[in-house]
Amino acid sequence: MHRYLTRVTFCMVLVLAGSAVEVRGARAGRNQRLPGICYAYPAGGQQGTSFDVQIAGRYLDGISGVAVSGRGVSATLVKHVKPLNGKEINLLRDKLKELQEKVKTGGDGNRGGAADANDAAAEDVGEEIDIEAMKDEMAEIRKKLANPKNRNRENPQMGEDVTIRVTISPNAEAGRRELRLKAALGLSNPVVFHVGQMREYNEQEPNNRMADANAVGELPVIINGQIRPGDVDRFRLKLSKGDSPVMAVSARALIPYLADAVPGWFQATLALYDANGNELAYADDYRFNPDPVLFYEIGADGEYILEIKDAIYRGREDFVYRIAVGESPFITSIFPLGVSAGDKATVKLQGWNLPVDELEIGAKDVGFLPVSVVNNGLVSNTLAFAVDALAEEKEREPNNKHAFAQAVKAPLIVNGRIETPGDSDIFCFDARAGERIVAEVRARRLNSPLDSALKLIDEGGAVIAANDDCEDKACGLTTHHADSMLTAKIAKDGRYYLYLTDAQGKGGDAYAYRLRISPPMPDFELRAVPSSLSVRTGATGAITVYAIRKDGFEGEIGFSLVGAAEGFVLKGGPLKADQESVQLTLKAPSQPSRRPFKIRLRGSAQIDGRRVSREVVPADDMMQAFIYRHLVPAQDLAVAVLPRANRKPAAKQQNSSKKAGATNNAGK
Repeated sequence: MHRYLTRVTFCMVLVLAGSAVEVRGARAGRNQRLPGICYAYPAGGQQGTSFDVQIAGRYLDGISGVAVSGRGVSATLVKHVKPLNGKEINLLRDKLKELQEKVKTGGDGNRGGAADANDAAAEDVGEEIDIEAMKDEMAEIRKKLANPKNRNRENPQMGEDVTIRVTISPNAEAGRRELRLKAALGLSNPVVFHVGQMREYNEQEPNNRMADANAVGELPVIINGQIRPGDVDRFRLKLSKGDSPVMAVSARALIPYLADAVPGWFQATLALYDANGNELAYADDYRFNPDPVLFYEIGADGEYILEIKDAIYRGREDFVYRIAVGESPFITSIFPLGVSAGDKATVKLQGWNLPVDELEIGAKDVGFLPVSVVNNGLVSNTLAFAVDALAEEKEREPNNKHAFAQAVKAPLIVNGRIETPGDSDIFCFDARAGERIVAEVRARRLNSPLDSALKLIDEGGAVIAANDDCEDKACGLTTHHADSMLTAKIAKDGRYYLYLTDAQGKGGDAYAYRLRISPPMPDFELRAVPSSLSVRTGATGAITVYAIRKDGFEGEIGFSLVGAAEGFVLKGGPLKADQESVQLTLKAPSQPSRRPFKIRLRGSAQIDGRRVSREVVPADDMMQAFIYRHLVPAQDLAVAVLPRANRKPAAKQQNSSKKAGATNNAGK
């Protein structure tokens, strides 16, 4: 069985729960120490600002750069603090004791008593200066010994703390970025970092009681915080009657999977209270998305309390969150969910604080388009809009009974909705013996709440094929694969009926879908792991490419670099018909580079007599909750070219304040 489909018993979970698990996945062998970072806090900032960001990770000695994808963001190292081991703690304690004795005796260990110290200080001003220097050294030692991570071994992957200074230019493009650290041992994995438009506010502890709720000031605002064990964070908002604020959490969106926590992410809950402590609204998710969103229309002027916590009162330092609060536009649904390439569609929008209720969208090329709107200078959330090659038509009601089945002719895509709870959409088509028919729903993958179910029956009512959920391994952020897909070989000429329903009996305007009815359309997607690679000059590094085969595609896939790729040489492959993955090697140029390179790969294959080429999407192999593994897409395949290993290694850092080189993008 494919390792990304692996399941183990609950007993095995209990065995595994005793140890922390690296989230780096397939980066390299177990014995290799590669730089890893678990979180950045705050996980973003406003355009035109500078601020400090705290990062926790492991194997981060010798940081020489900070890489942020895109343009307009630069960063420099402020300090790097590592936990002390037992030997280091004992040596520092001995040193502290020695310094305390010297200060007590006026700098001379052979003299004793306060009177002697005062006499020595009076006789020699230089000695007094030495005493002050010793006091400063004592304070620094106490600070090092007080680091709580010296005693906390539960999460060694977060054992080291790094502070960087981030500067975001006023014209930096808003949106999601990736942040990596370049250390002596190589390039770290990426973590999510946002460039925002709104003012930012960082929580101030204590704020776990209603009376201590932080006043965040004028809206709109992004609230940044961390949930520690058993923690509850509360914030005070001033709102007016008629306001319609949207309160949207990013938590799982920042750190998709936690290897050593169940359910595998920070499960945030959000609640809004009035000044008297009465709960007005509550959410522990947004439809199928674990990150909650609250919409609320304010009924009276006054102060309100916004509360965030973990659903089961867990917490630790990587439970990082961002809450966007304000009358920002938010799209809850669109219809239709896509269009045929070369055509245009009038797309209906639903949501909060929207400036328009429809958009005209069209595209020439097959793929996905981002749909968003702007209101009062603020950009909404983004939904995906599909562009496909097949002809399309809309579902026509009534079609909820066998006698009213909508006649269609394959191949095509039907845009429809399960408009009411319990609704069924039924389609009929003619097929001949020996034909193969594929029916596939794309709904959840396009942000629809529909949990589809498909059933194919013949004219006599016999069930030919049925499916509820079909896993799409290309969707590395999905844990409930709610879209349906079935394949059937037609046994005899006749009319066939396809039933589409919501498996939970739900429905509404948001329950949209795109239903493909066609012969098999062989195709593939590709993922490259890891998304961060470190290679010595002239040496080679390994990349594993996974093929996600579709509609029975079994062909061979070859690989190539896109463009000149700055002197890199790609070797390996092809990926053969019986393989799901193949390891490629990337040979680095002969000269090291201060910045990581952004590398692009393509895979190509013969399908039905034509050459098909697909971009290789960078990804990271992430573990969820001790068991499950996911290929999570990244923005860039970033490659650091390091000096040869025979050079003198970088000095070990401890509380270093040495500045690292600034970087404003992840590659050349």
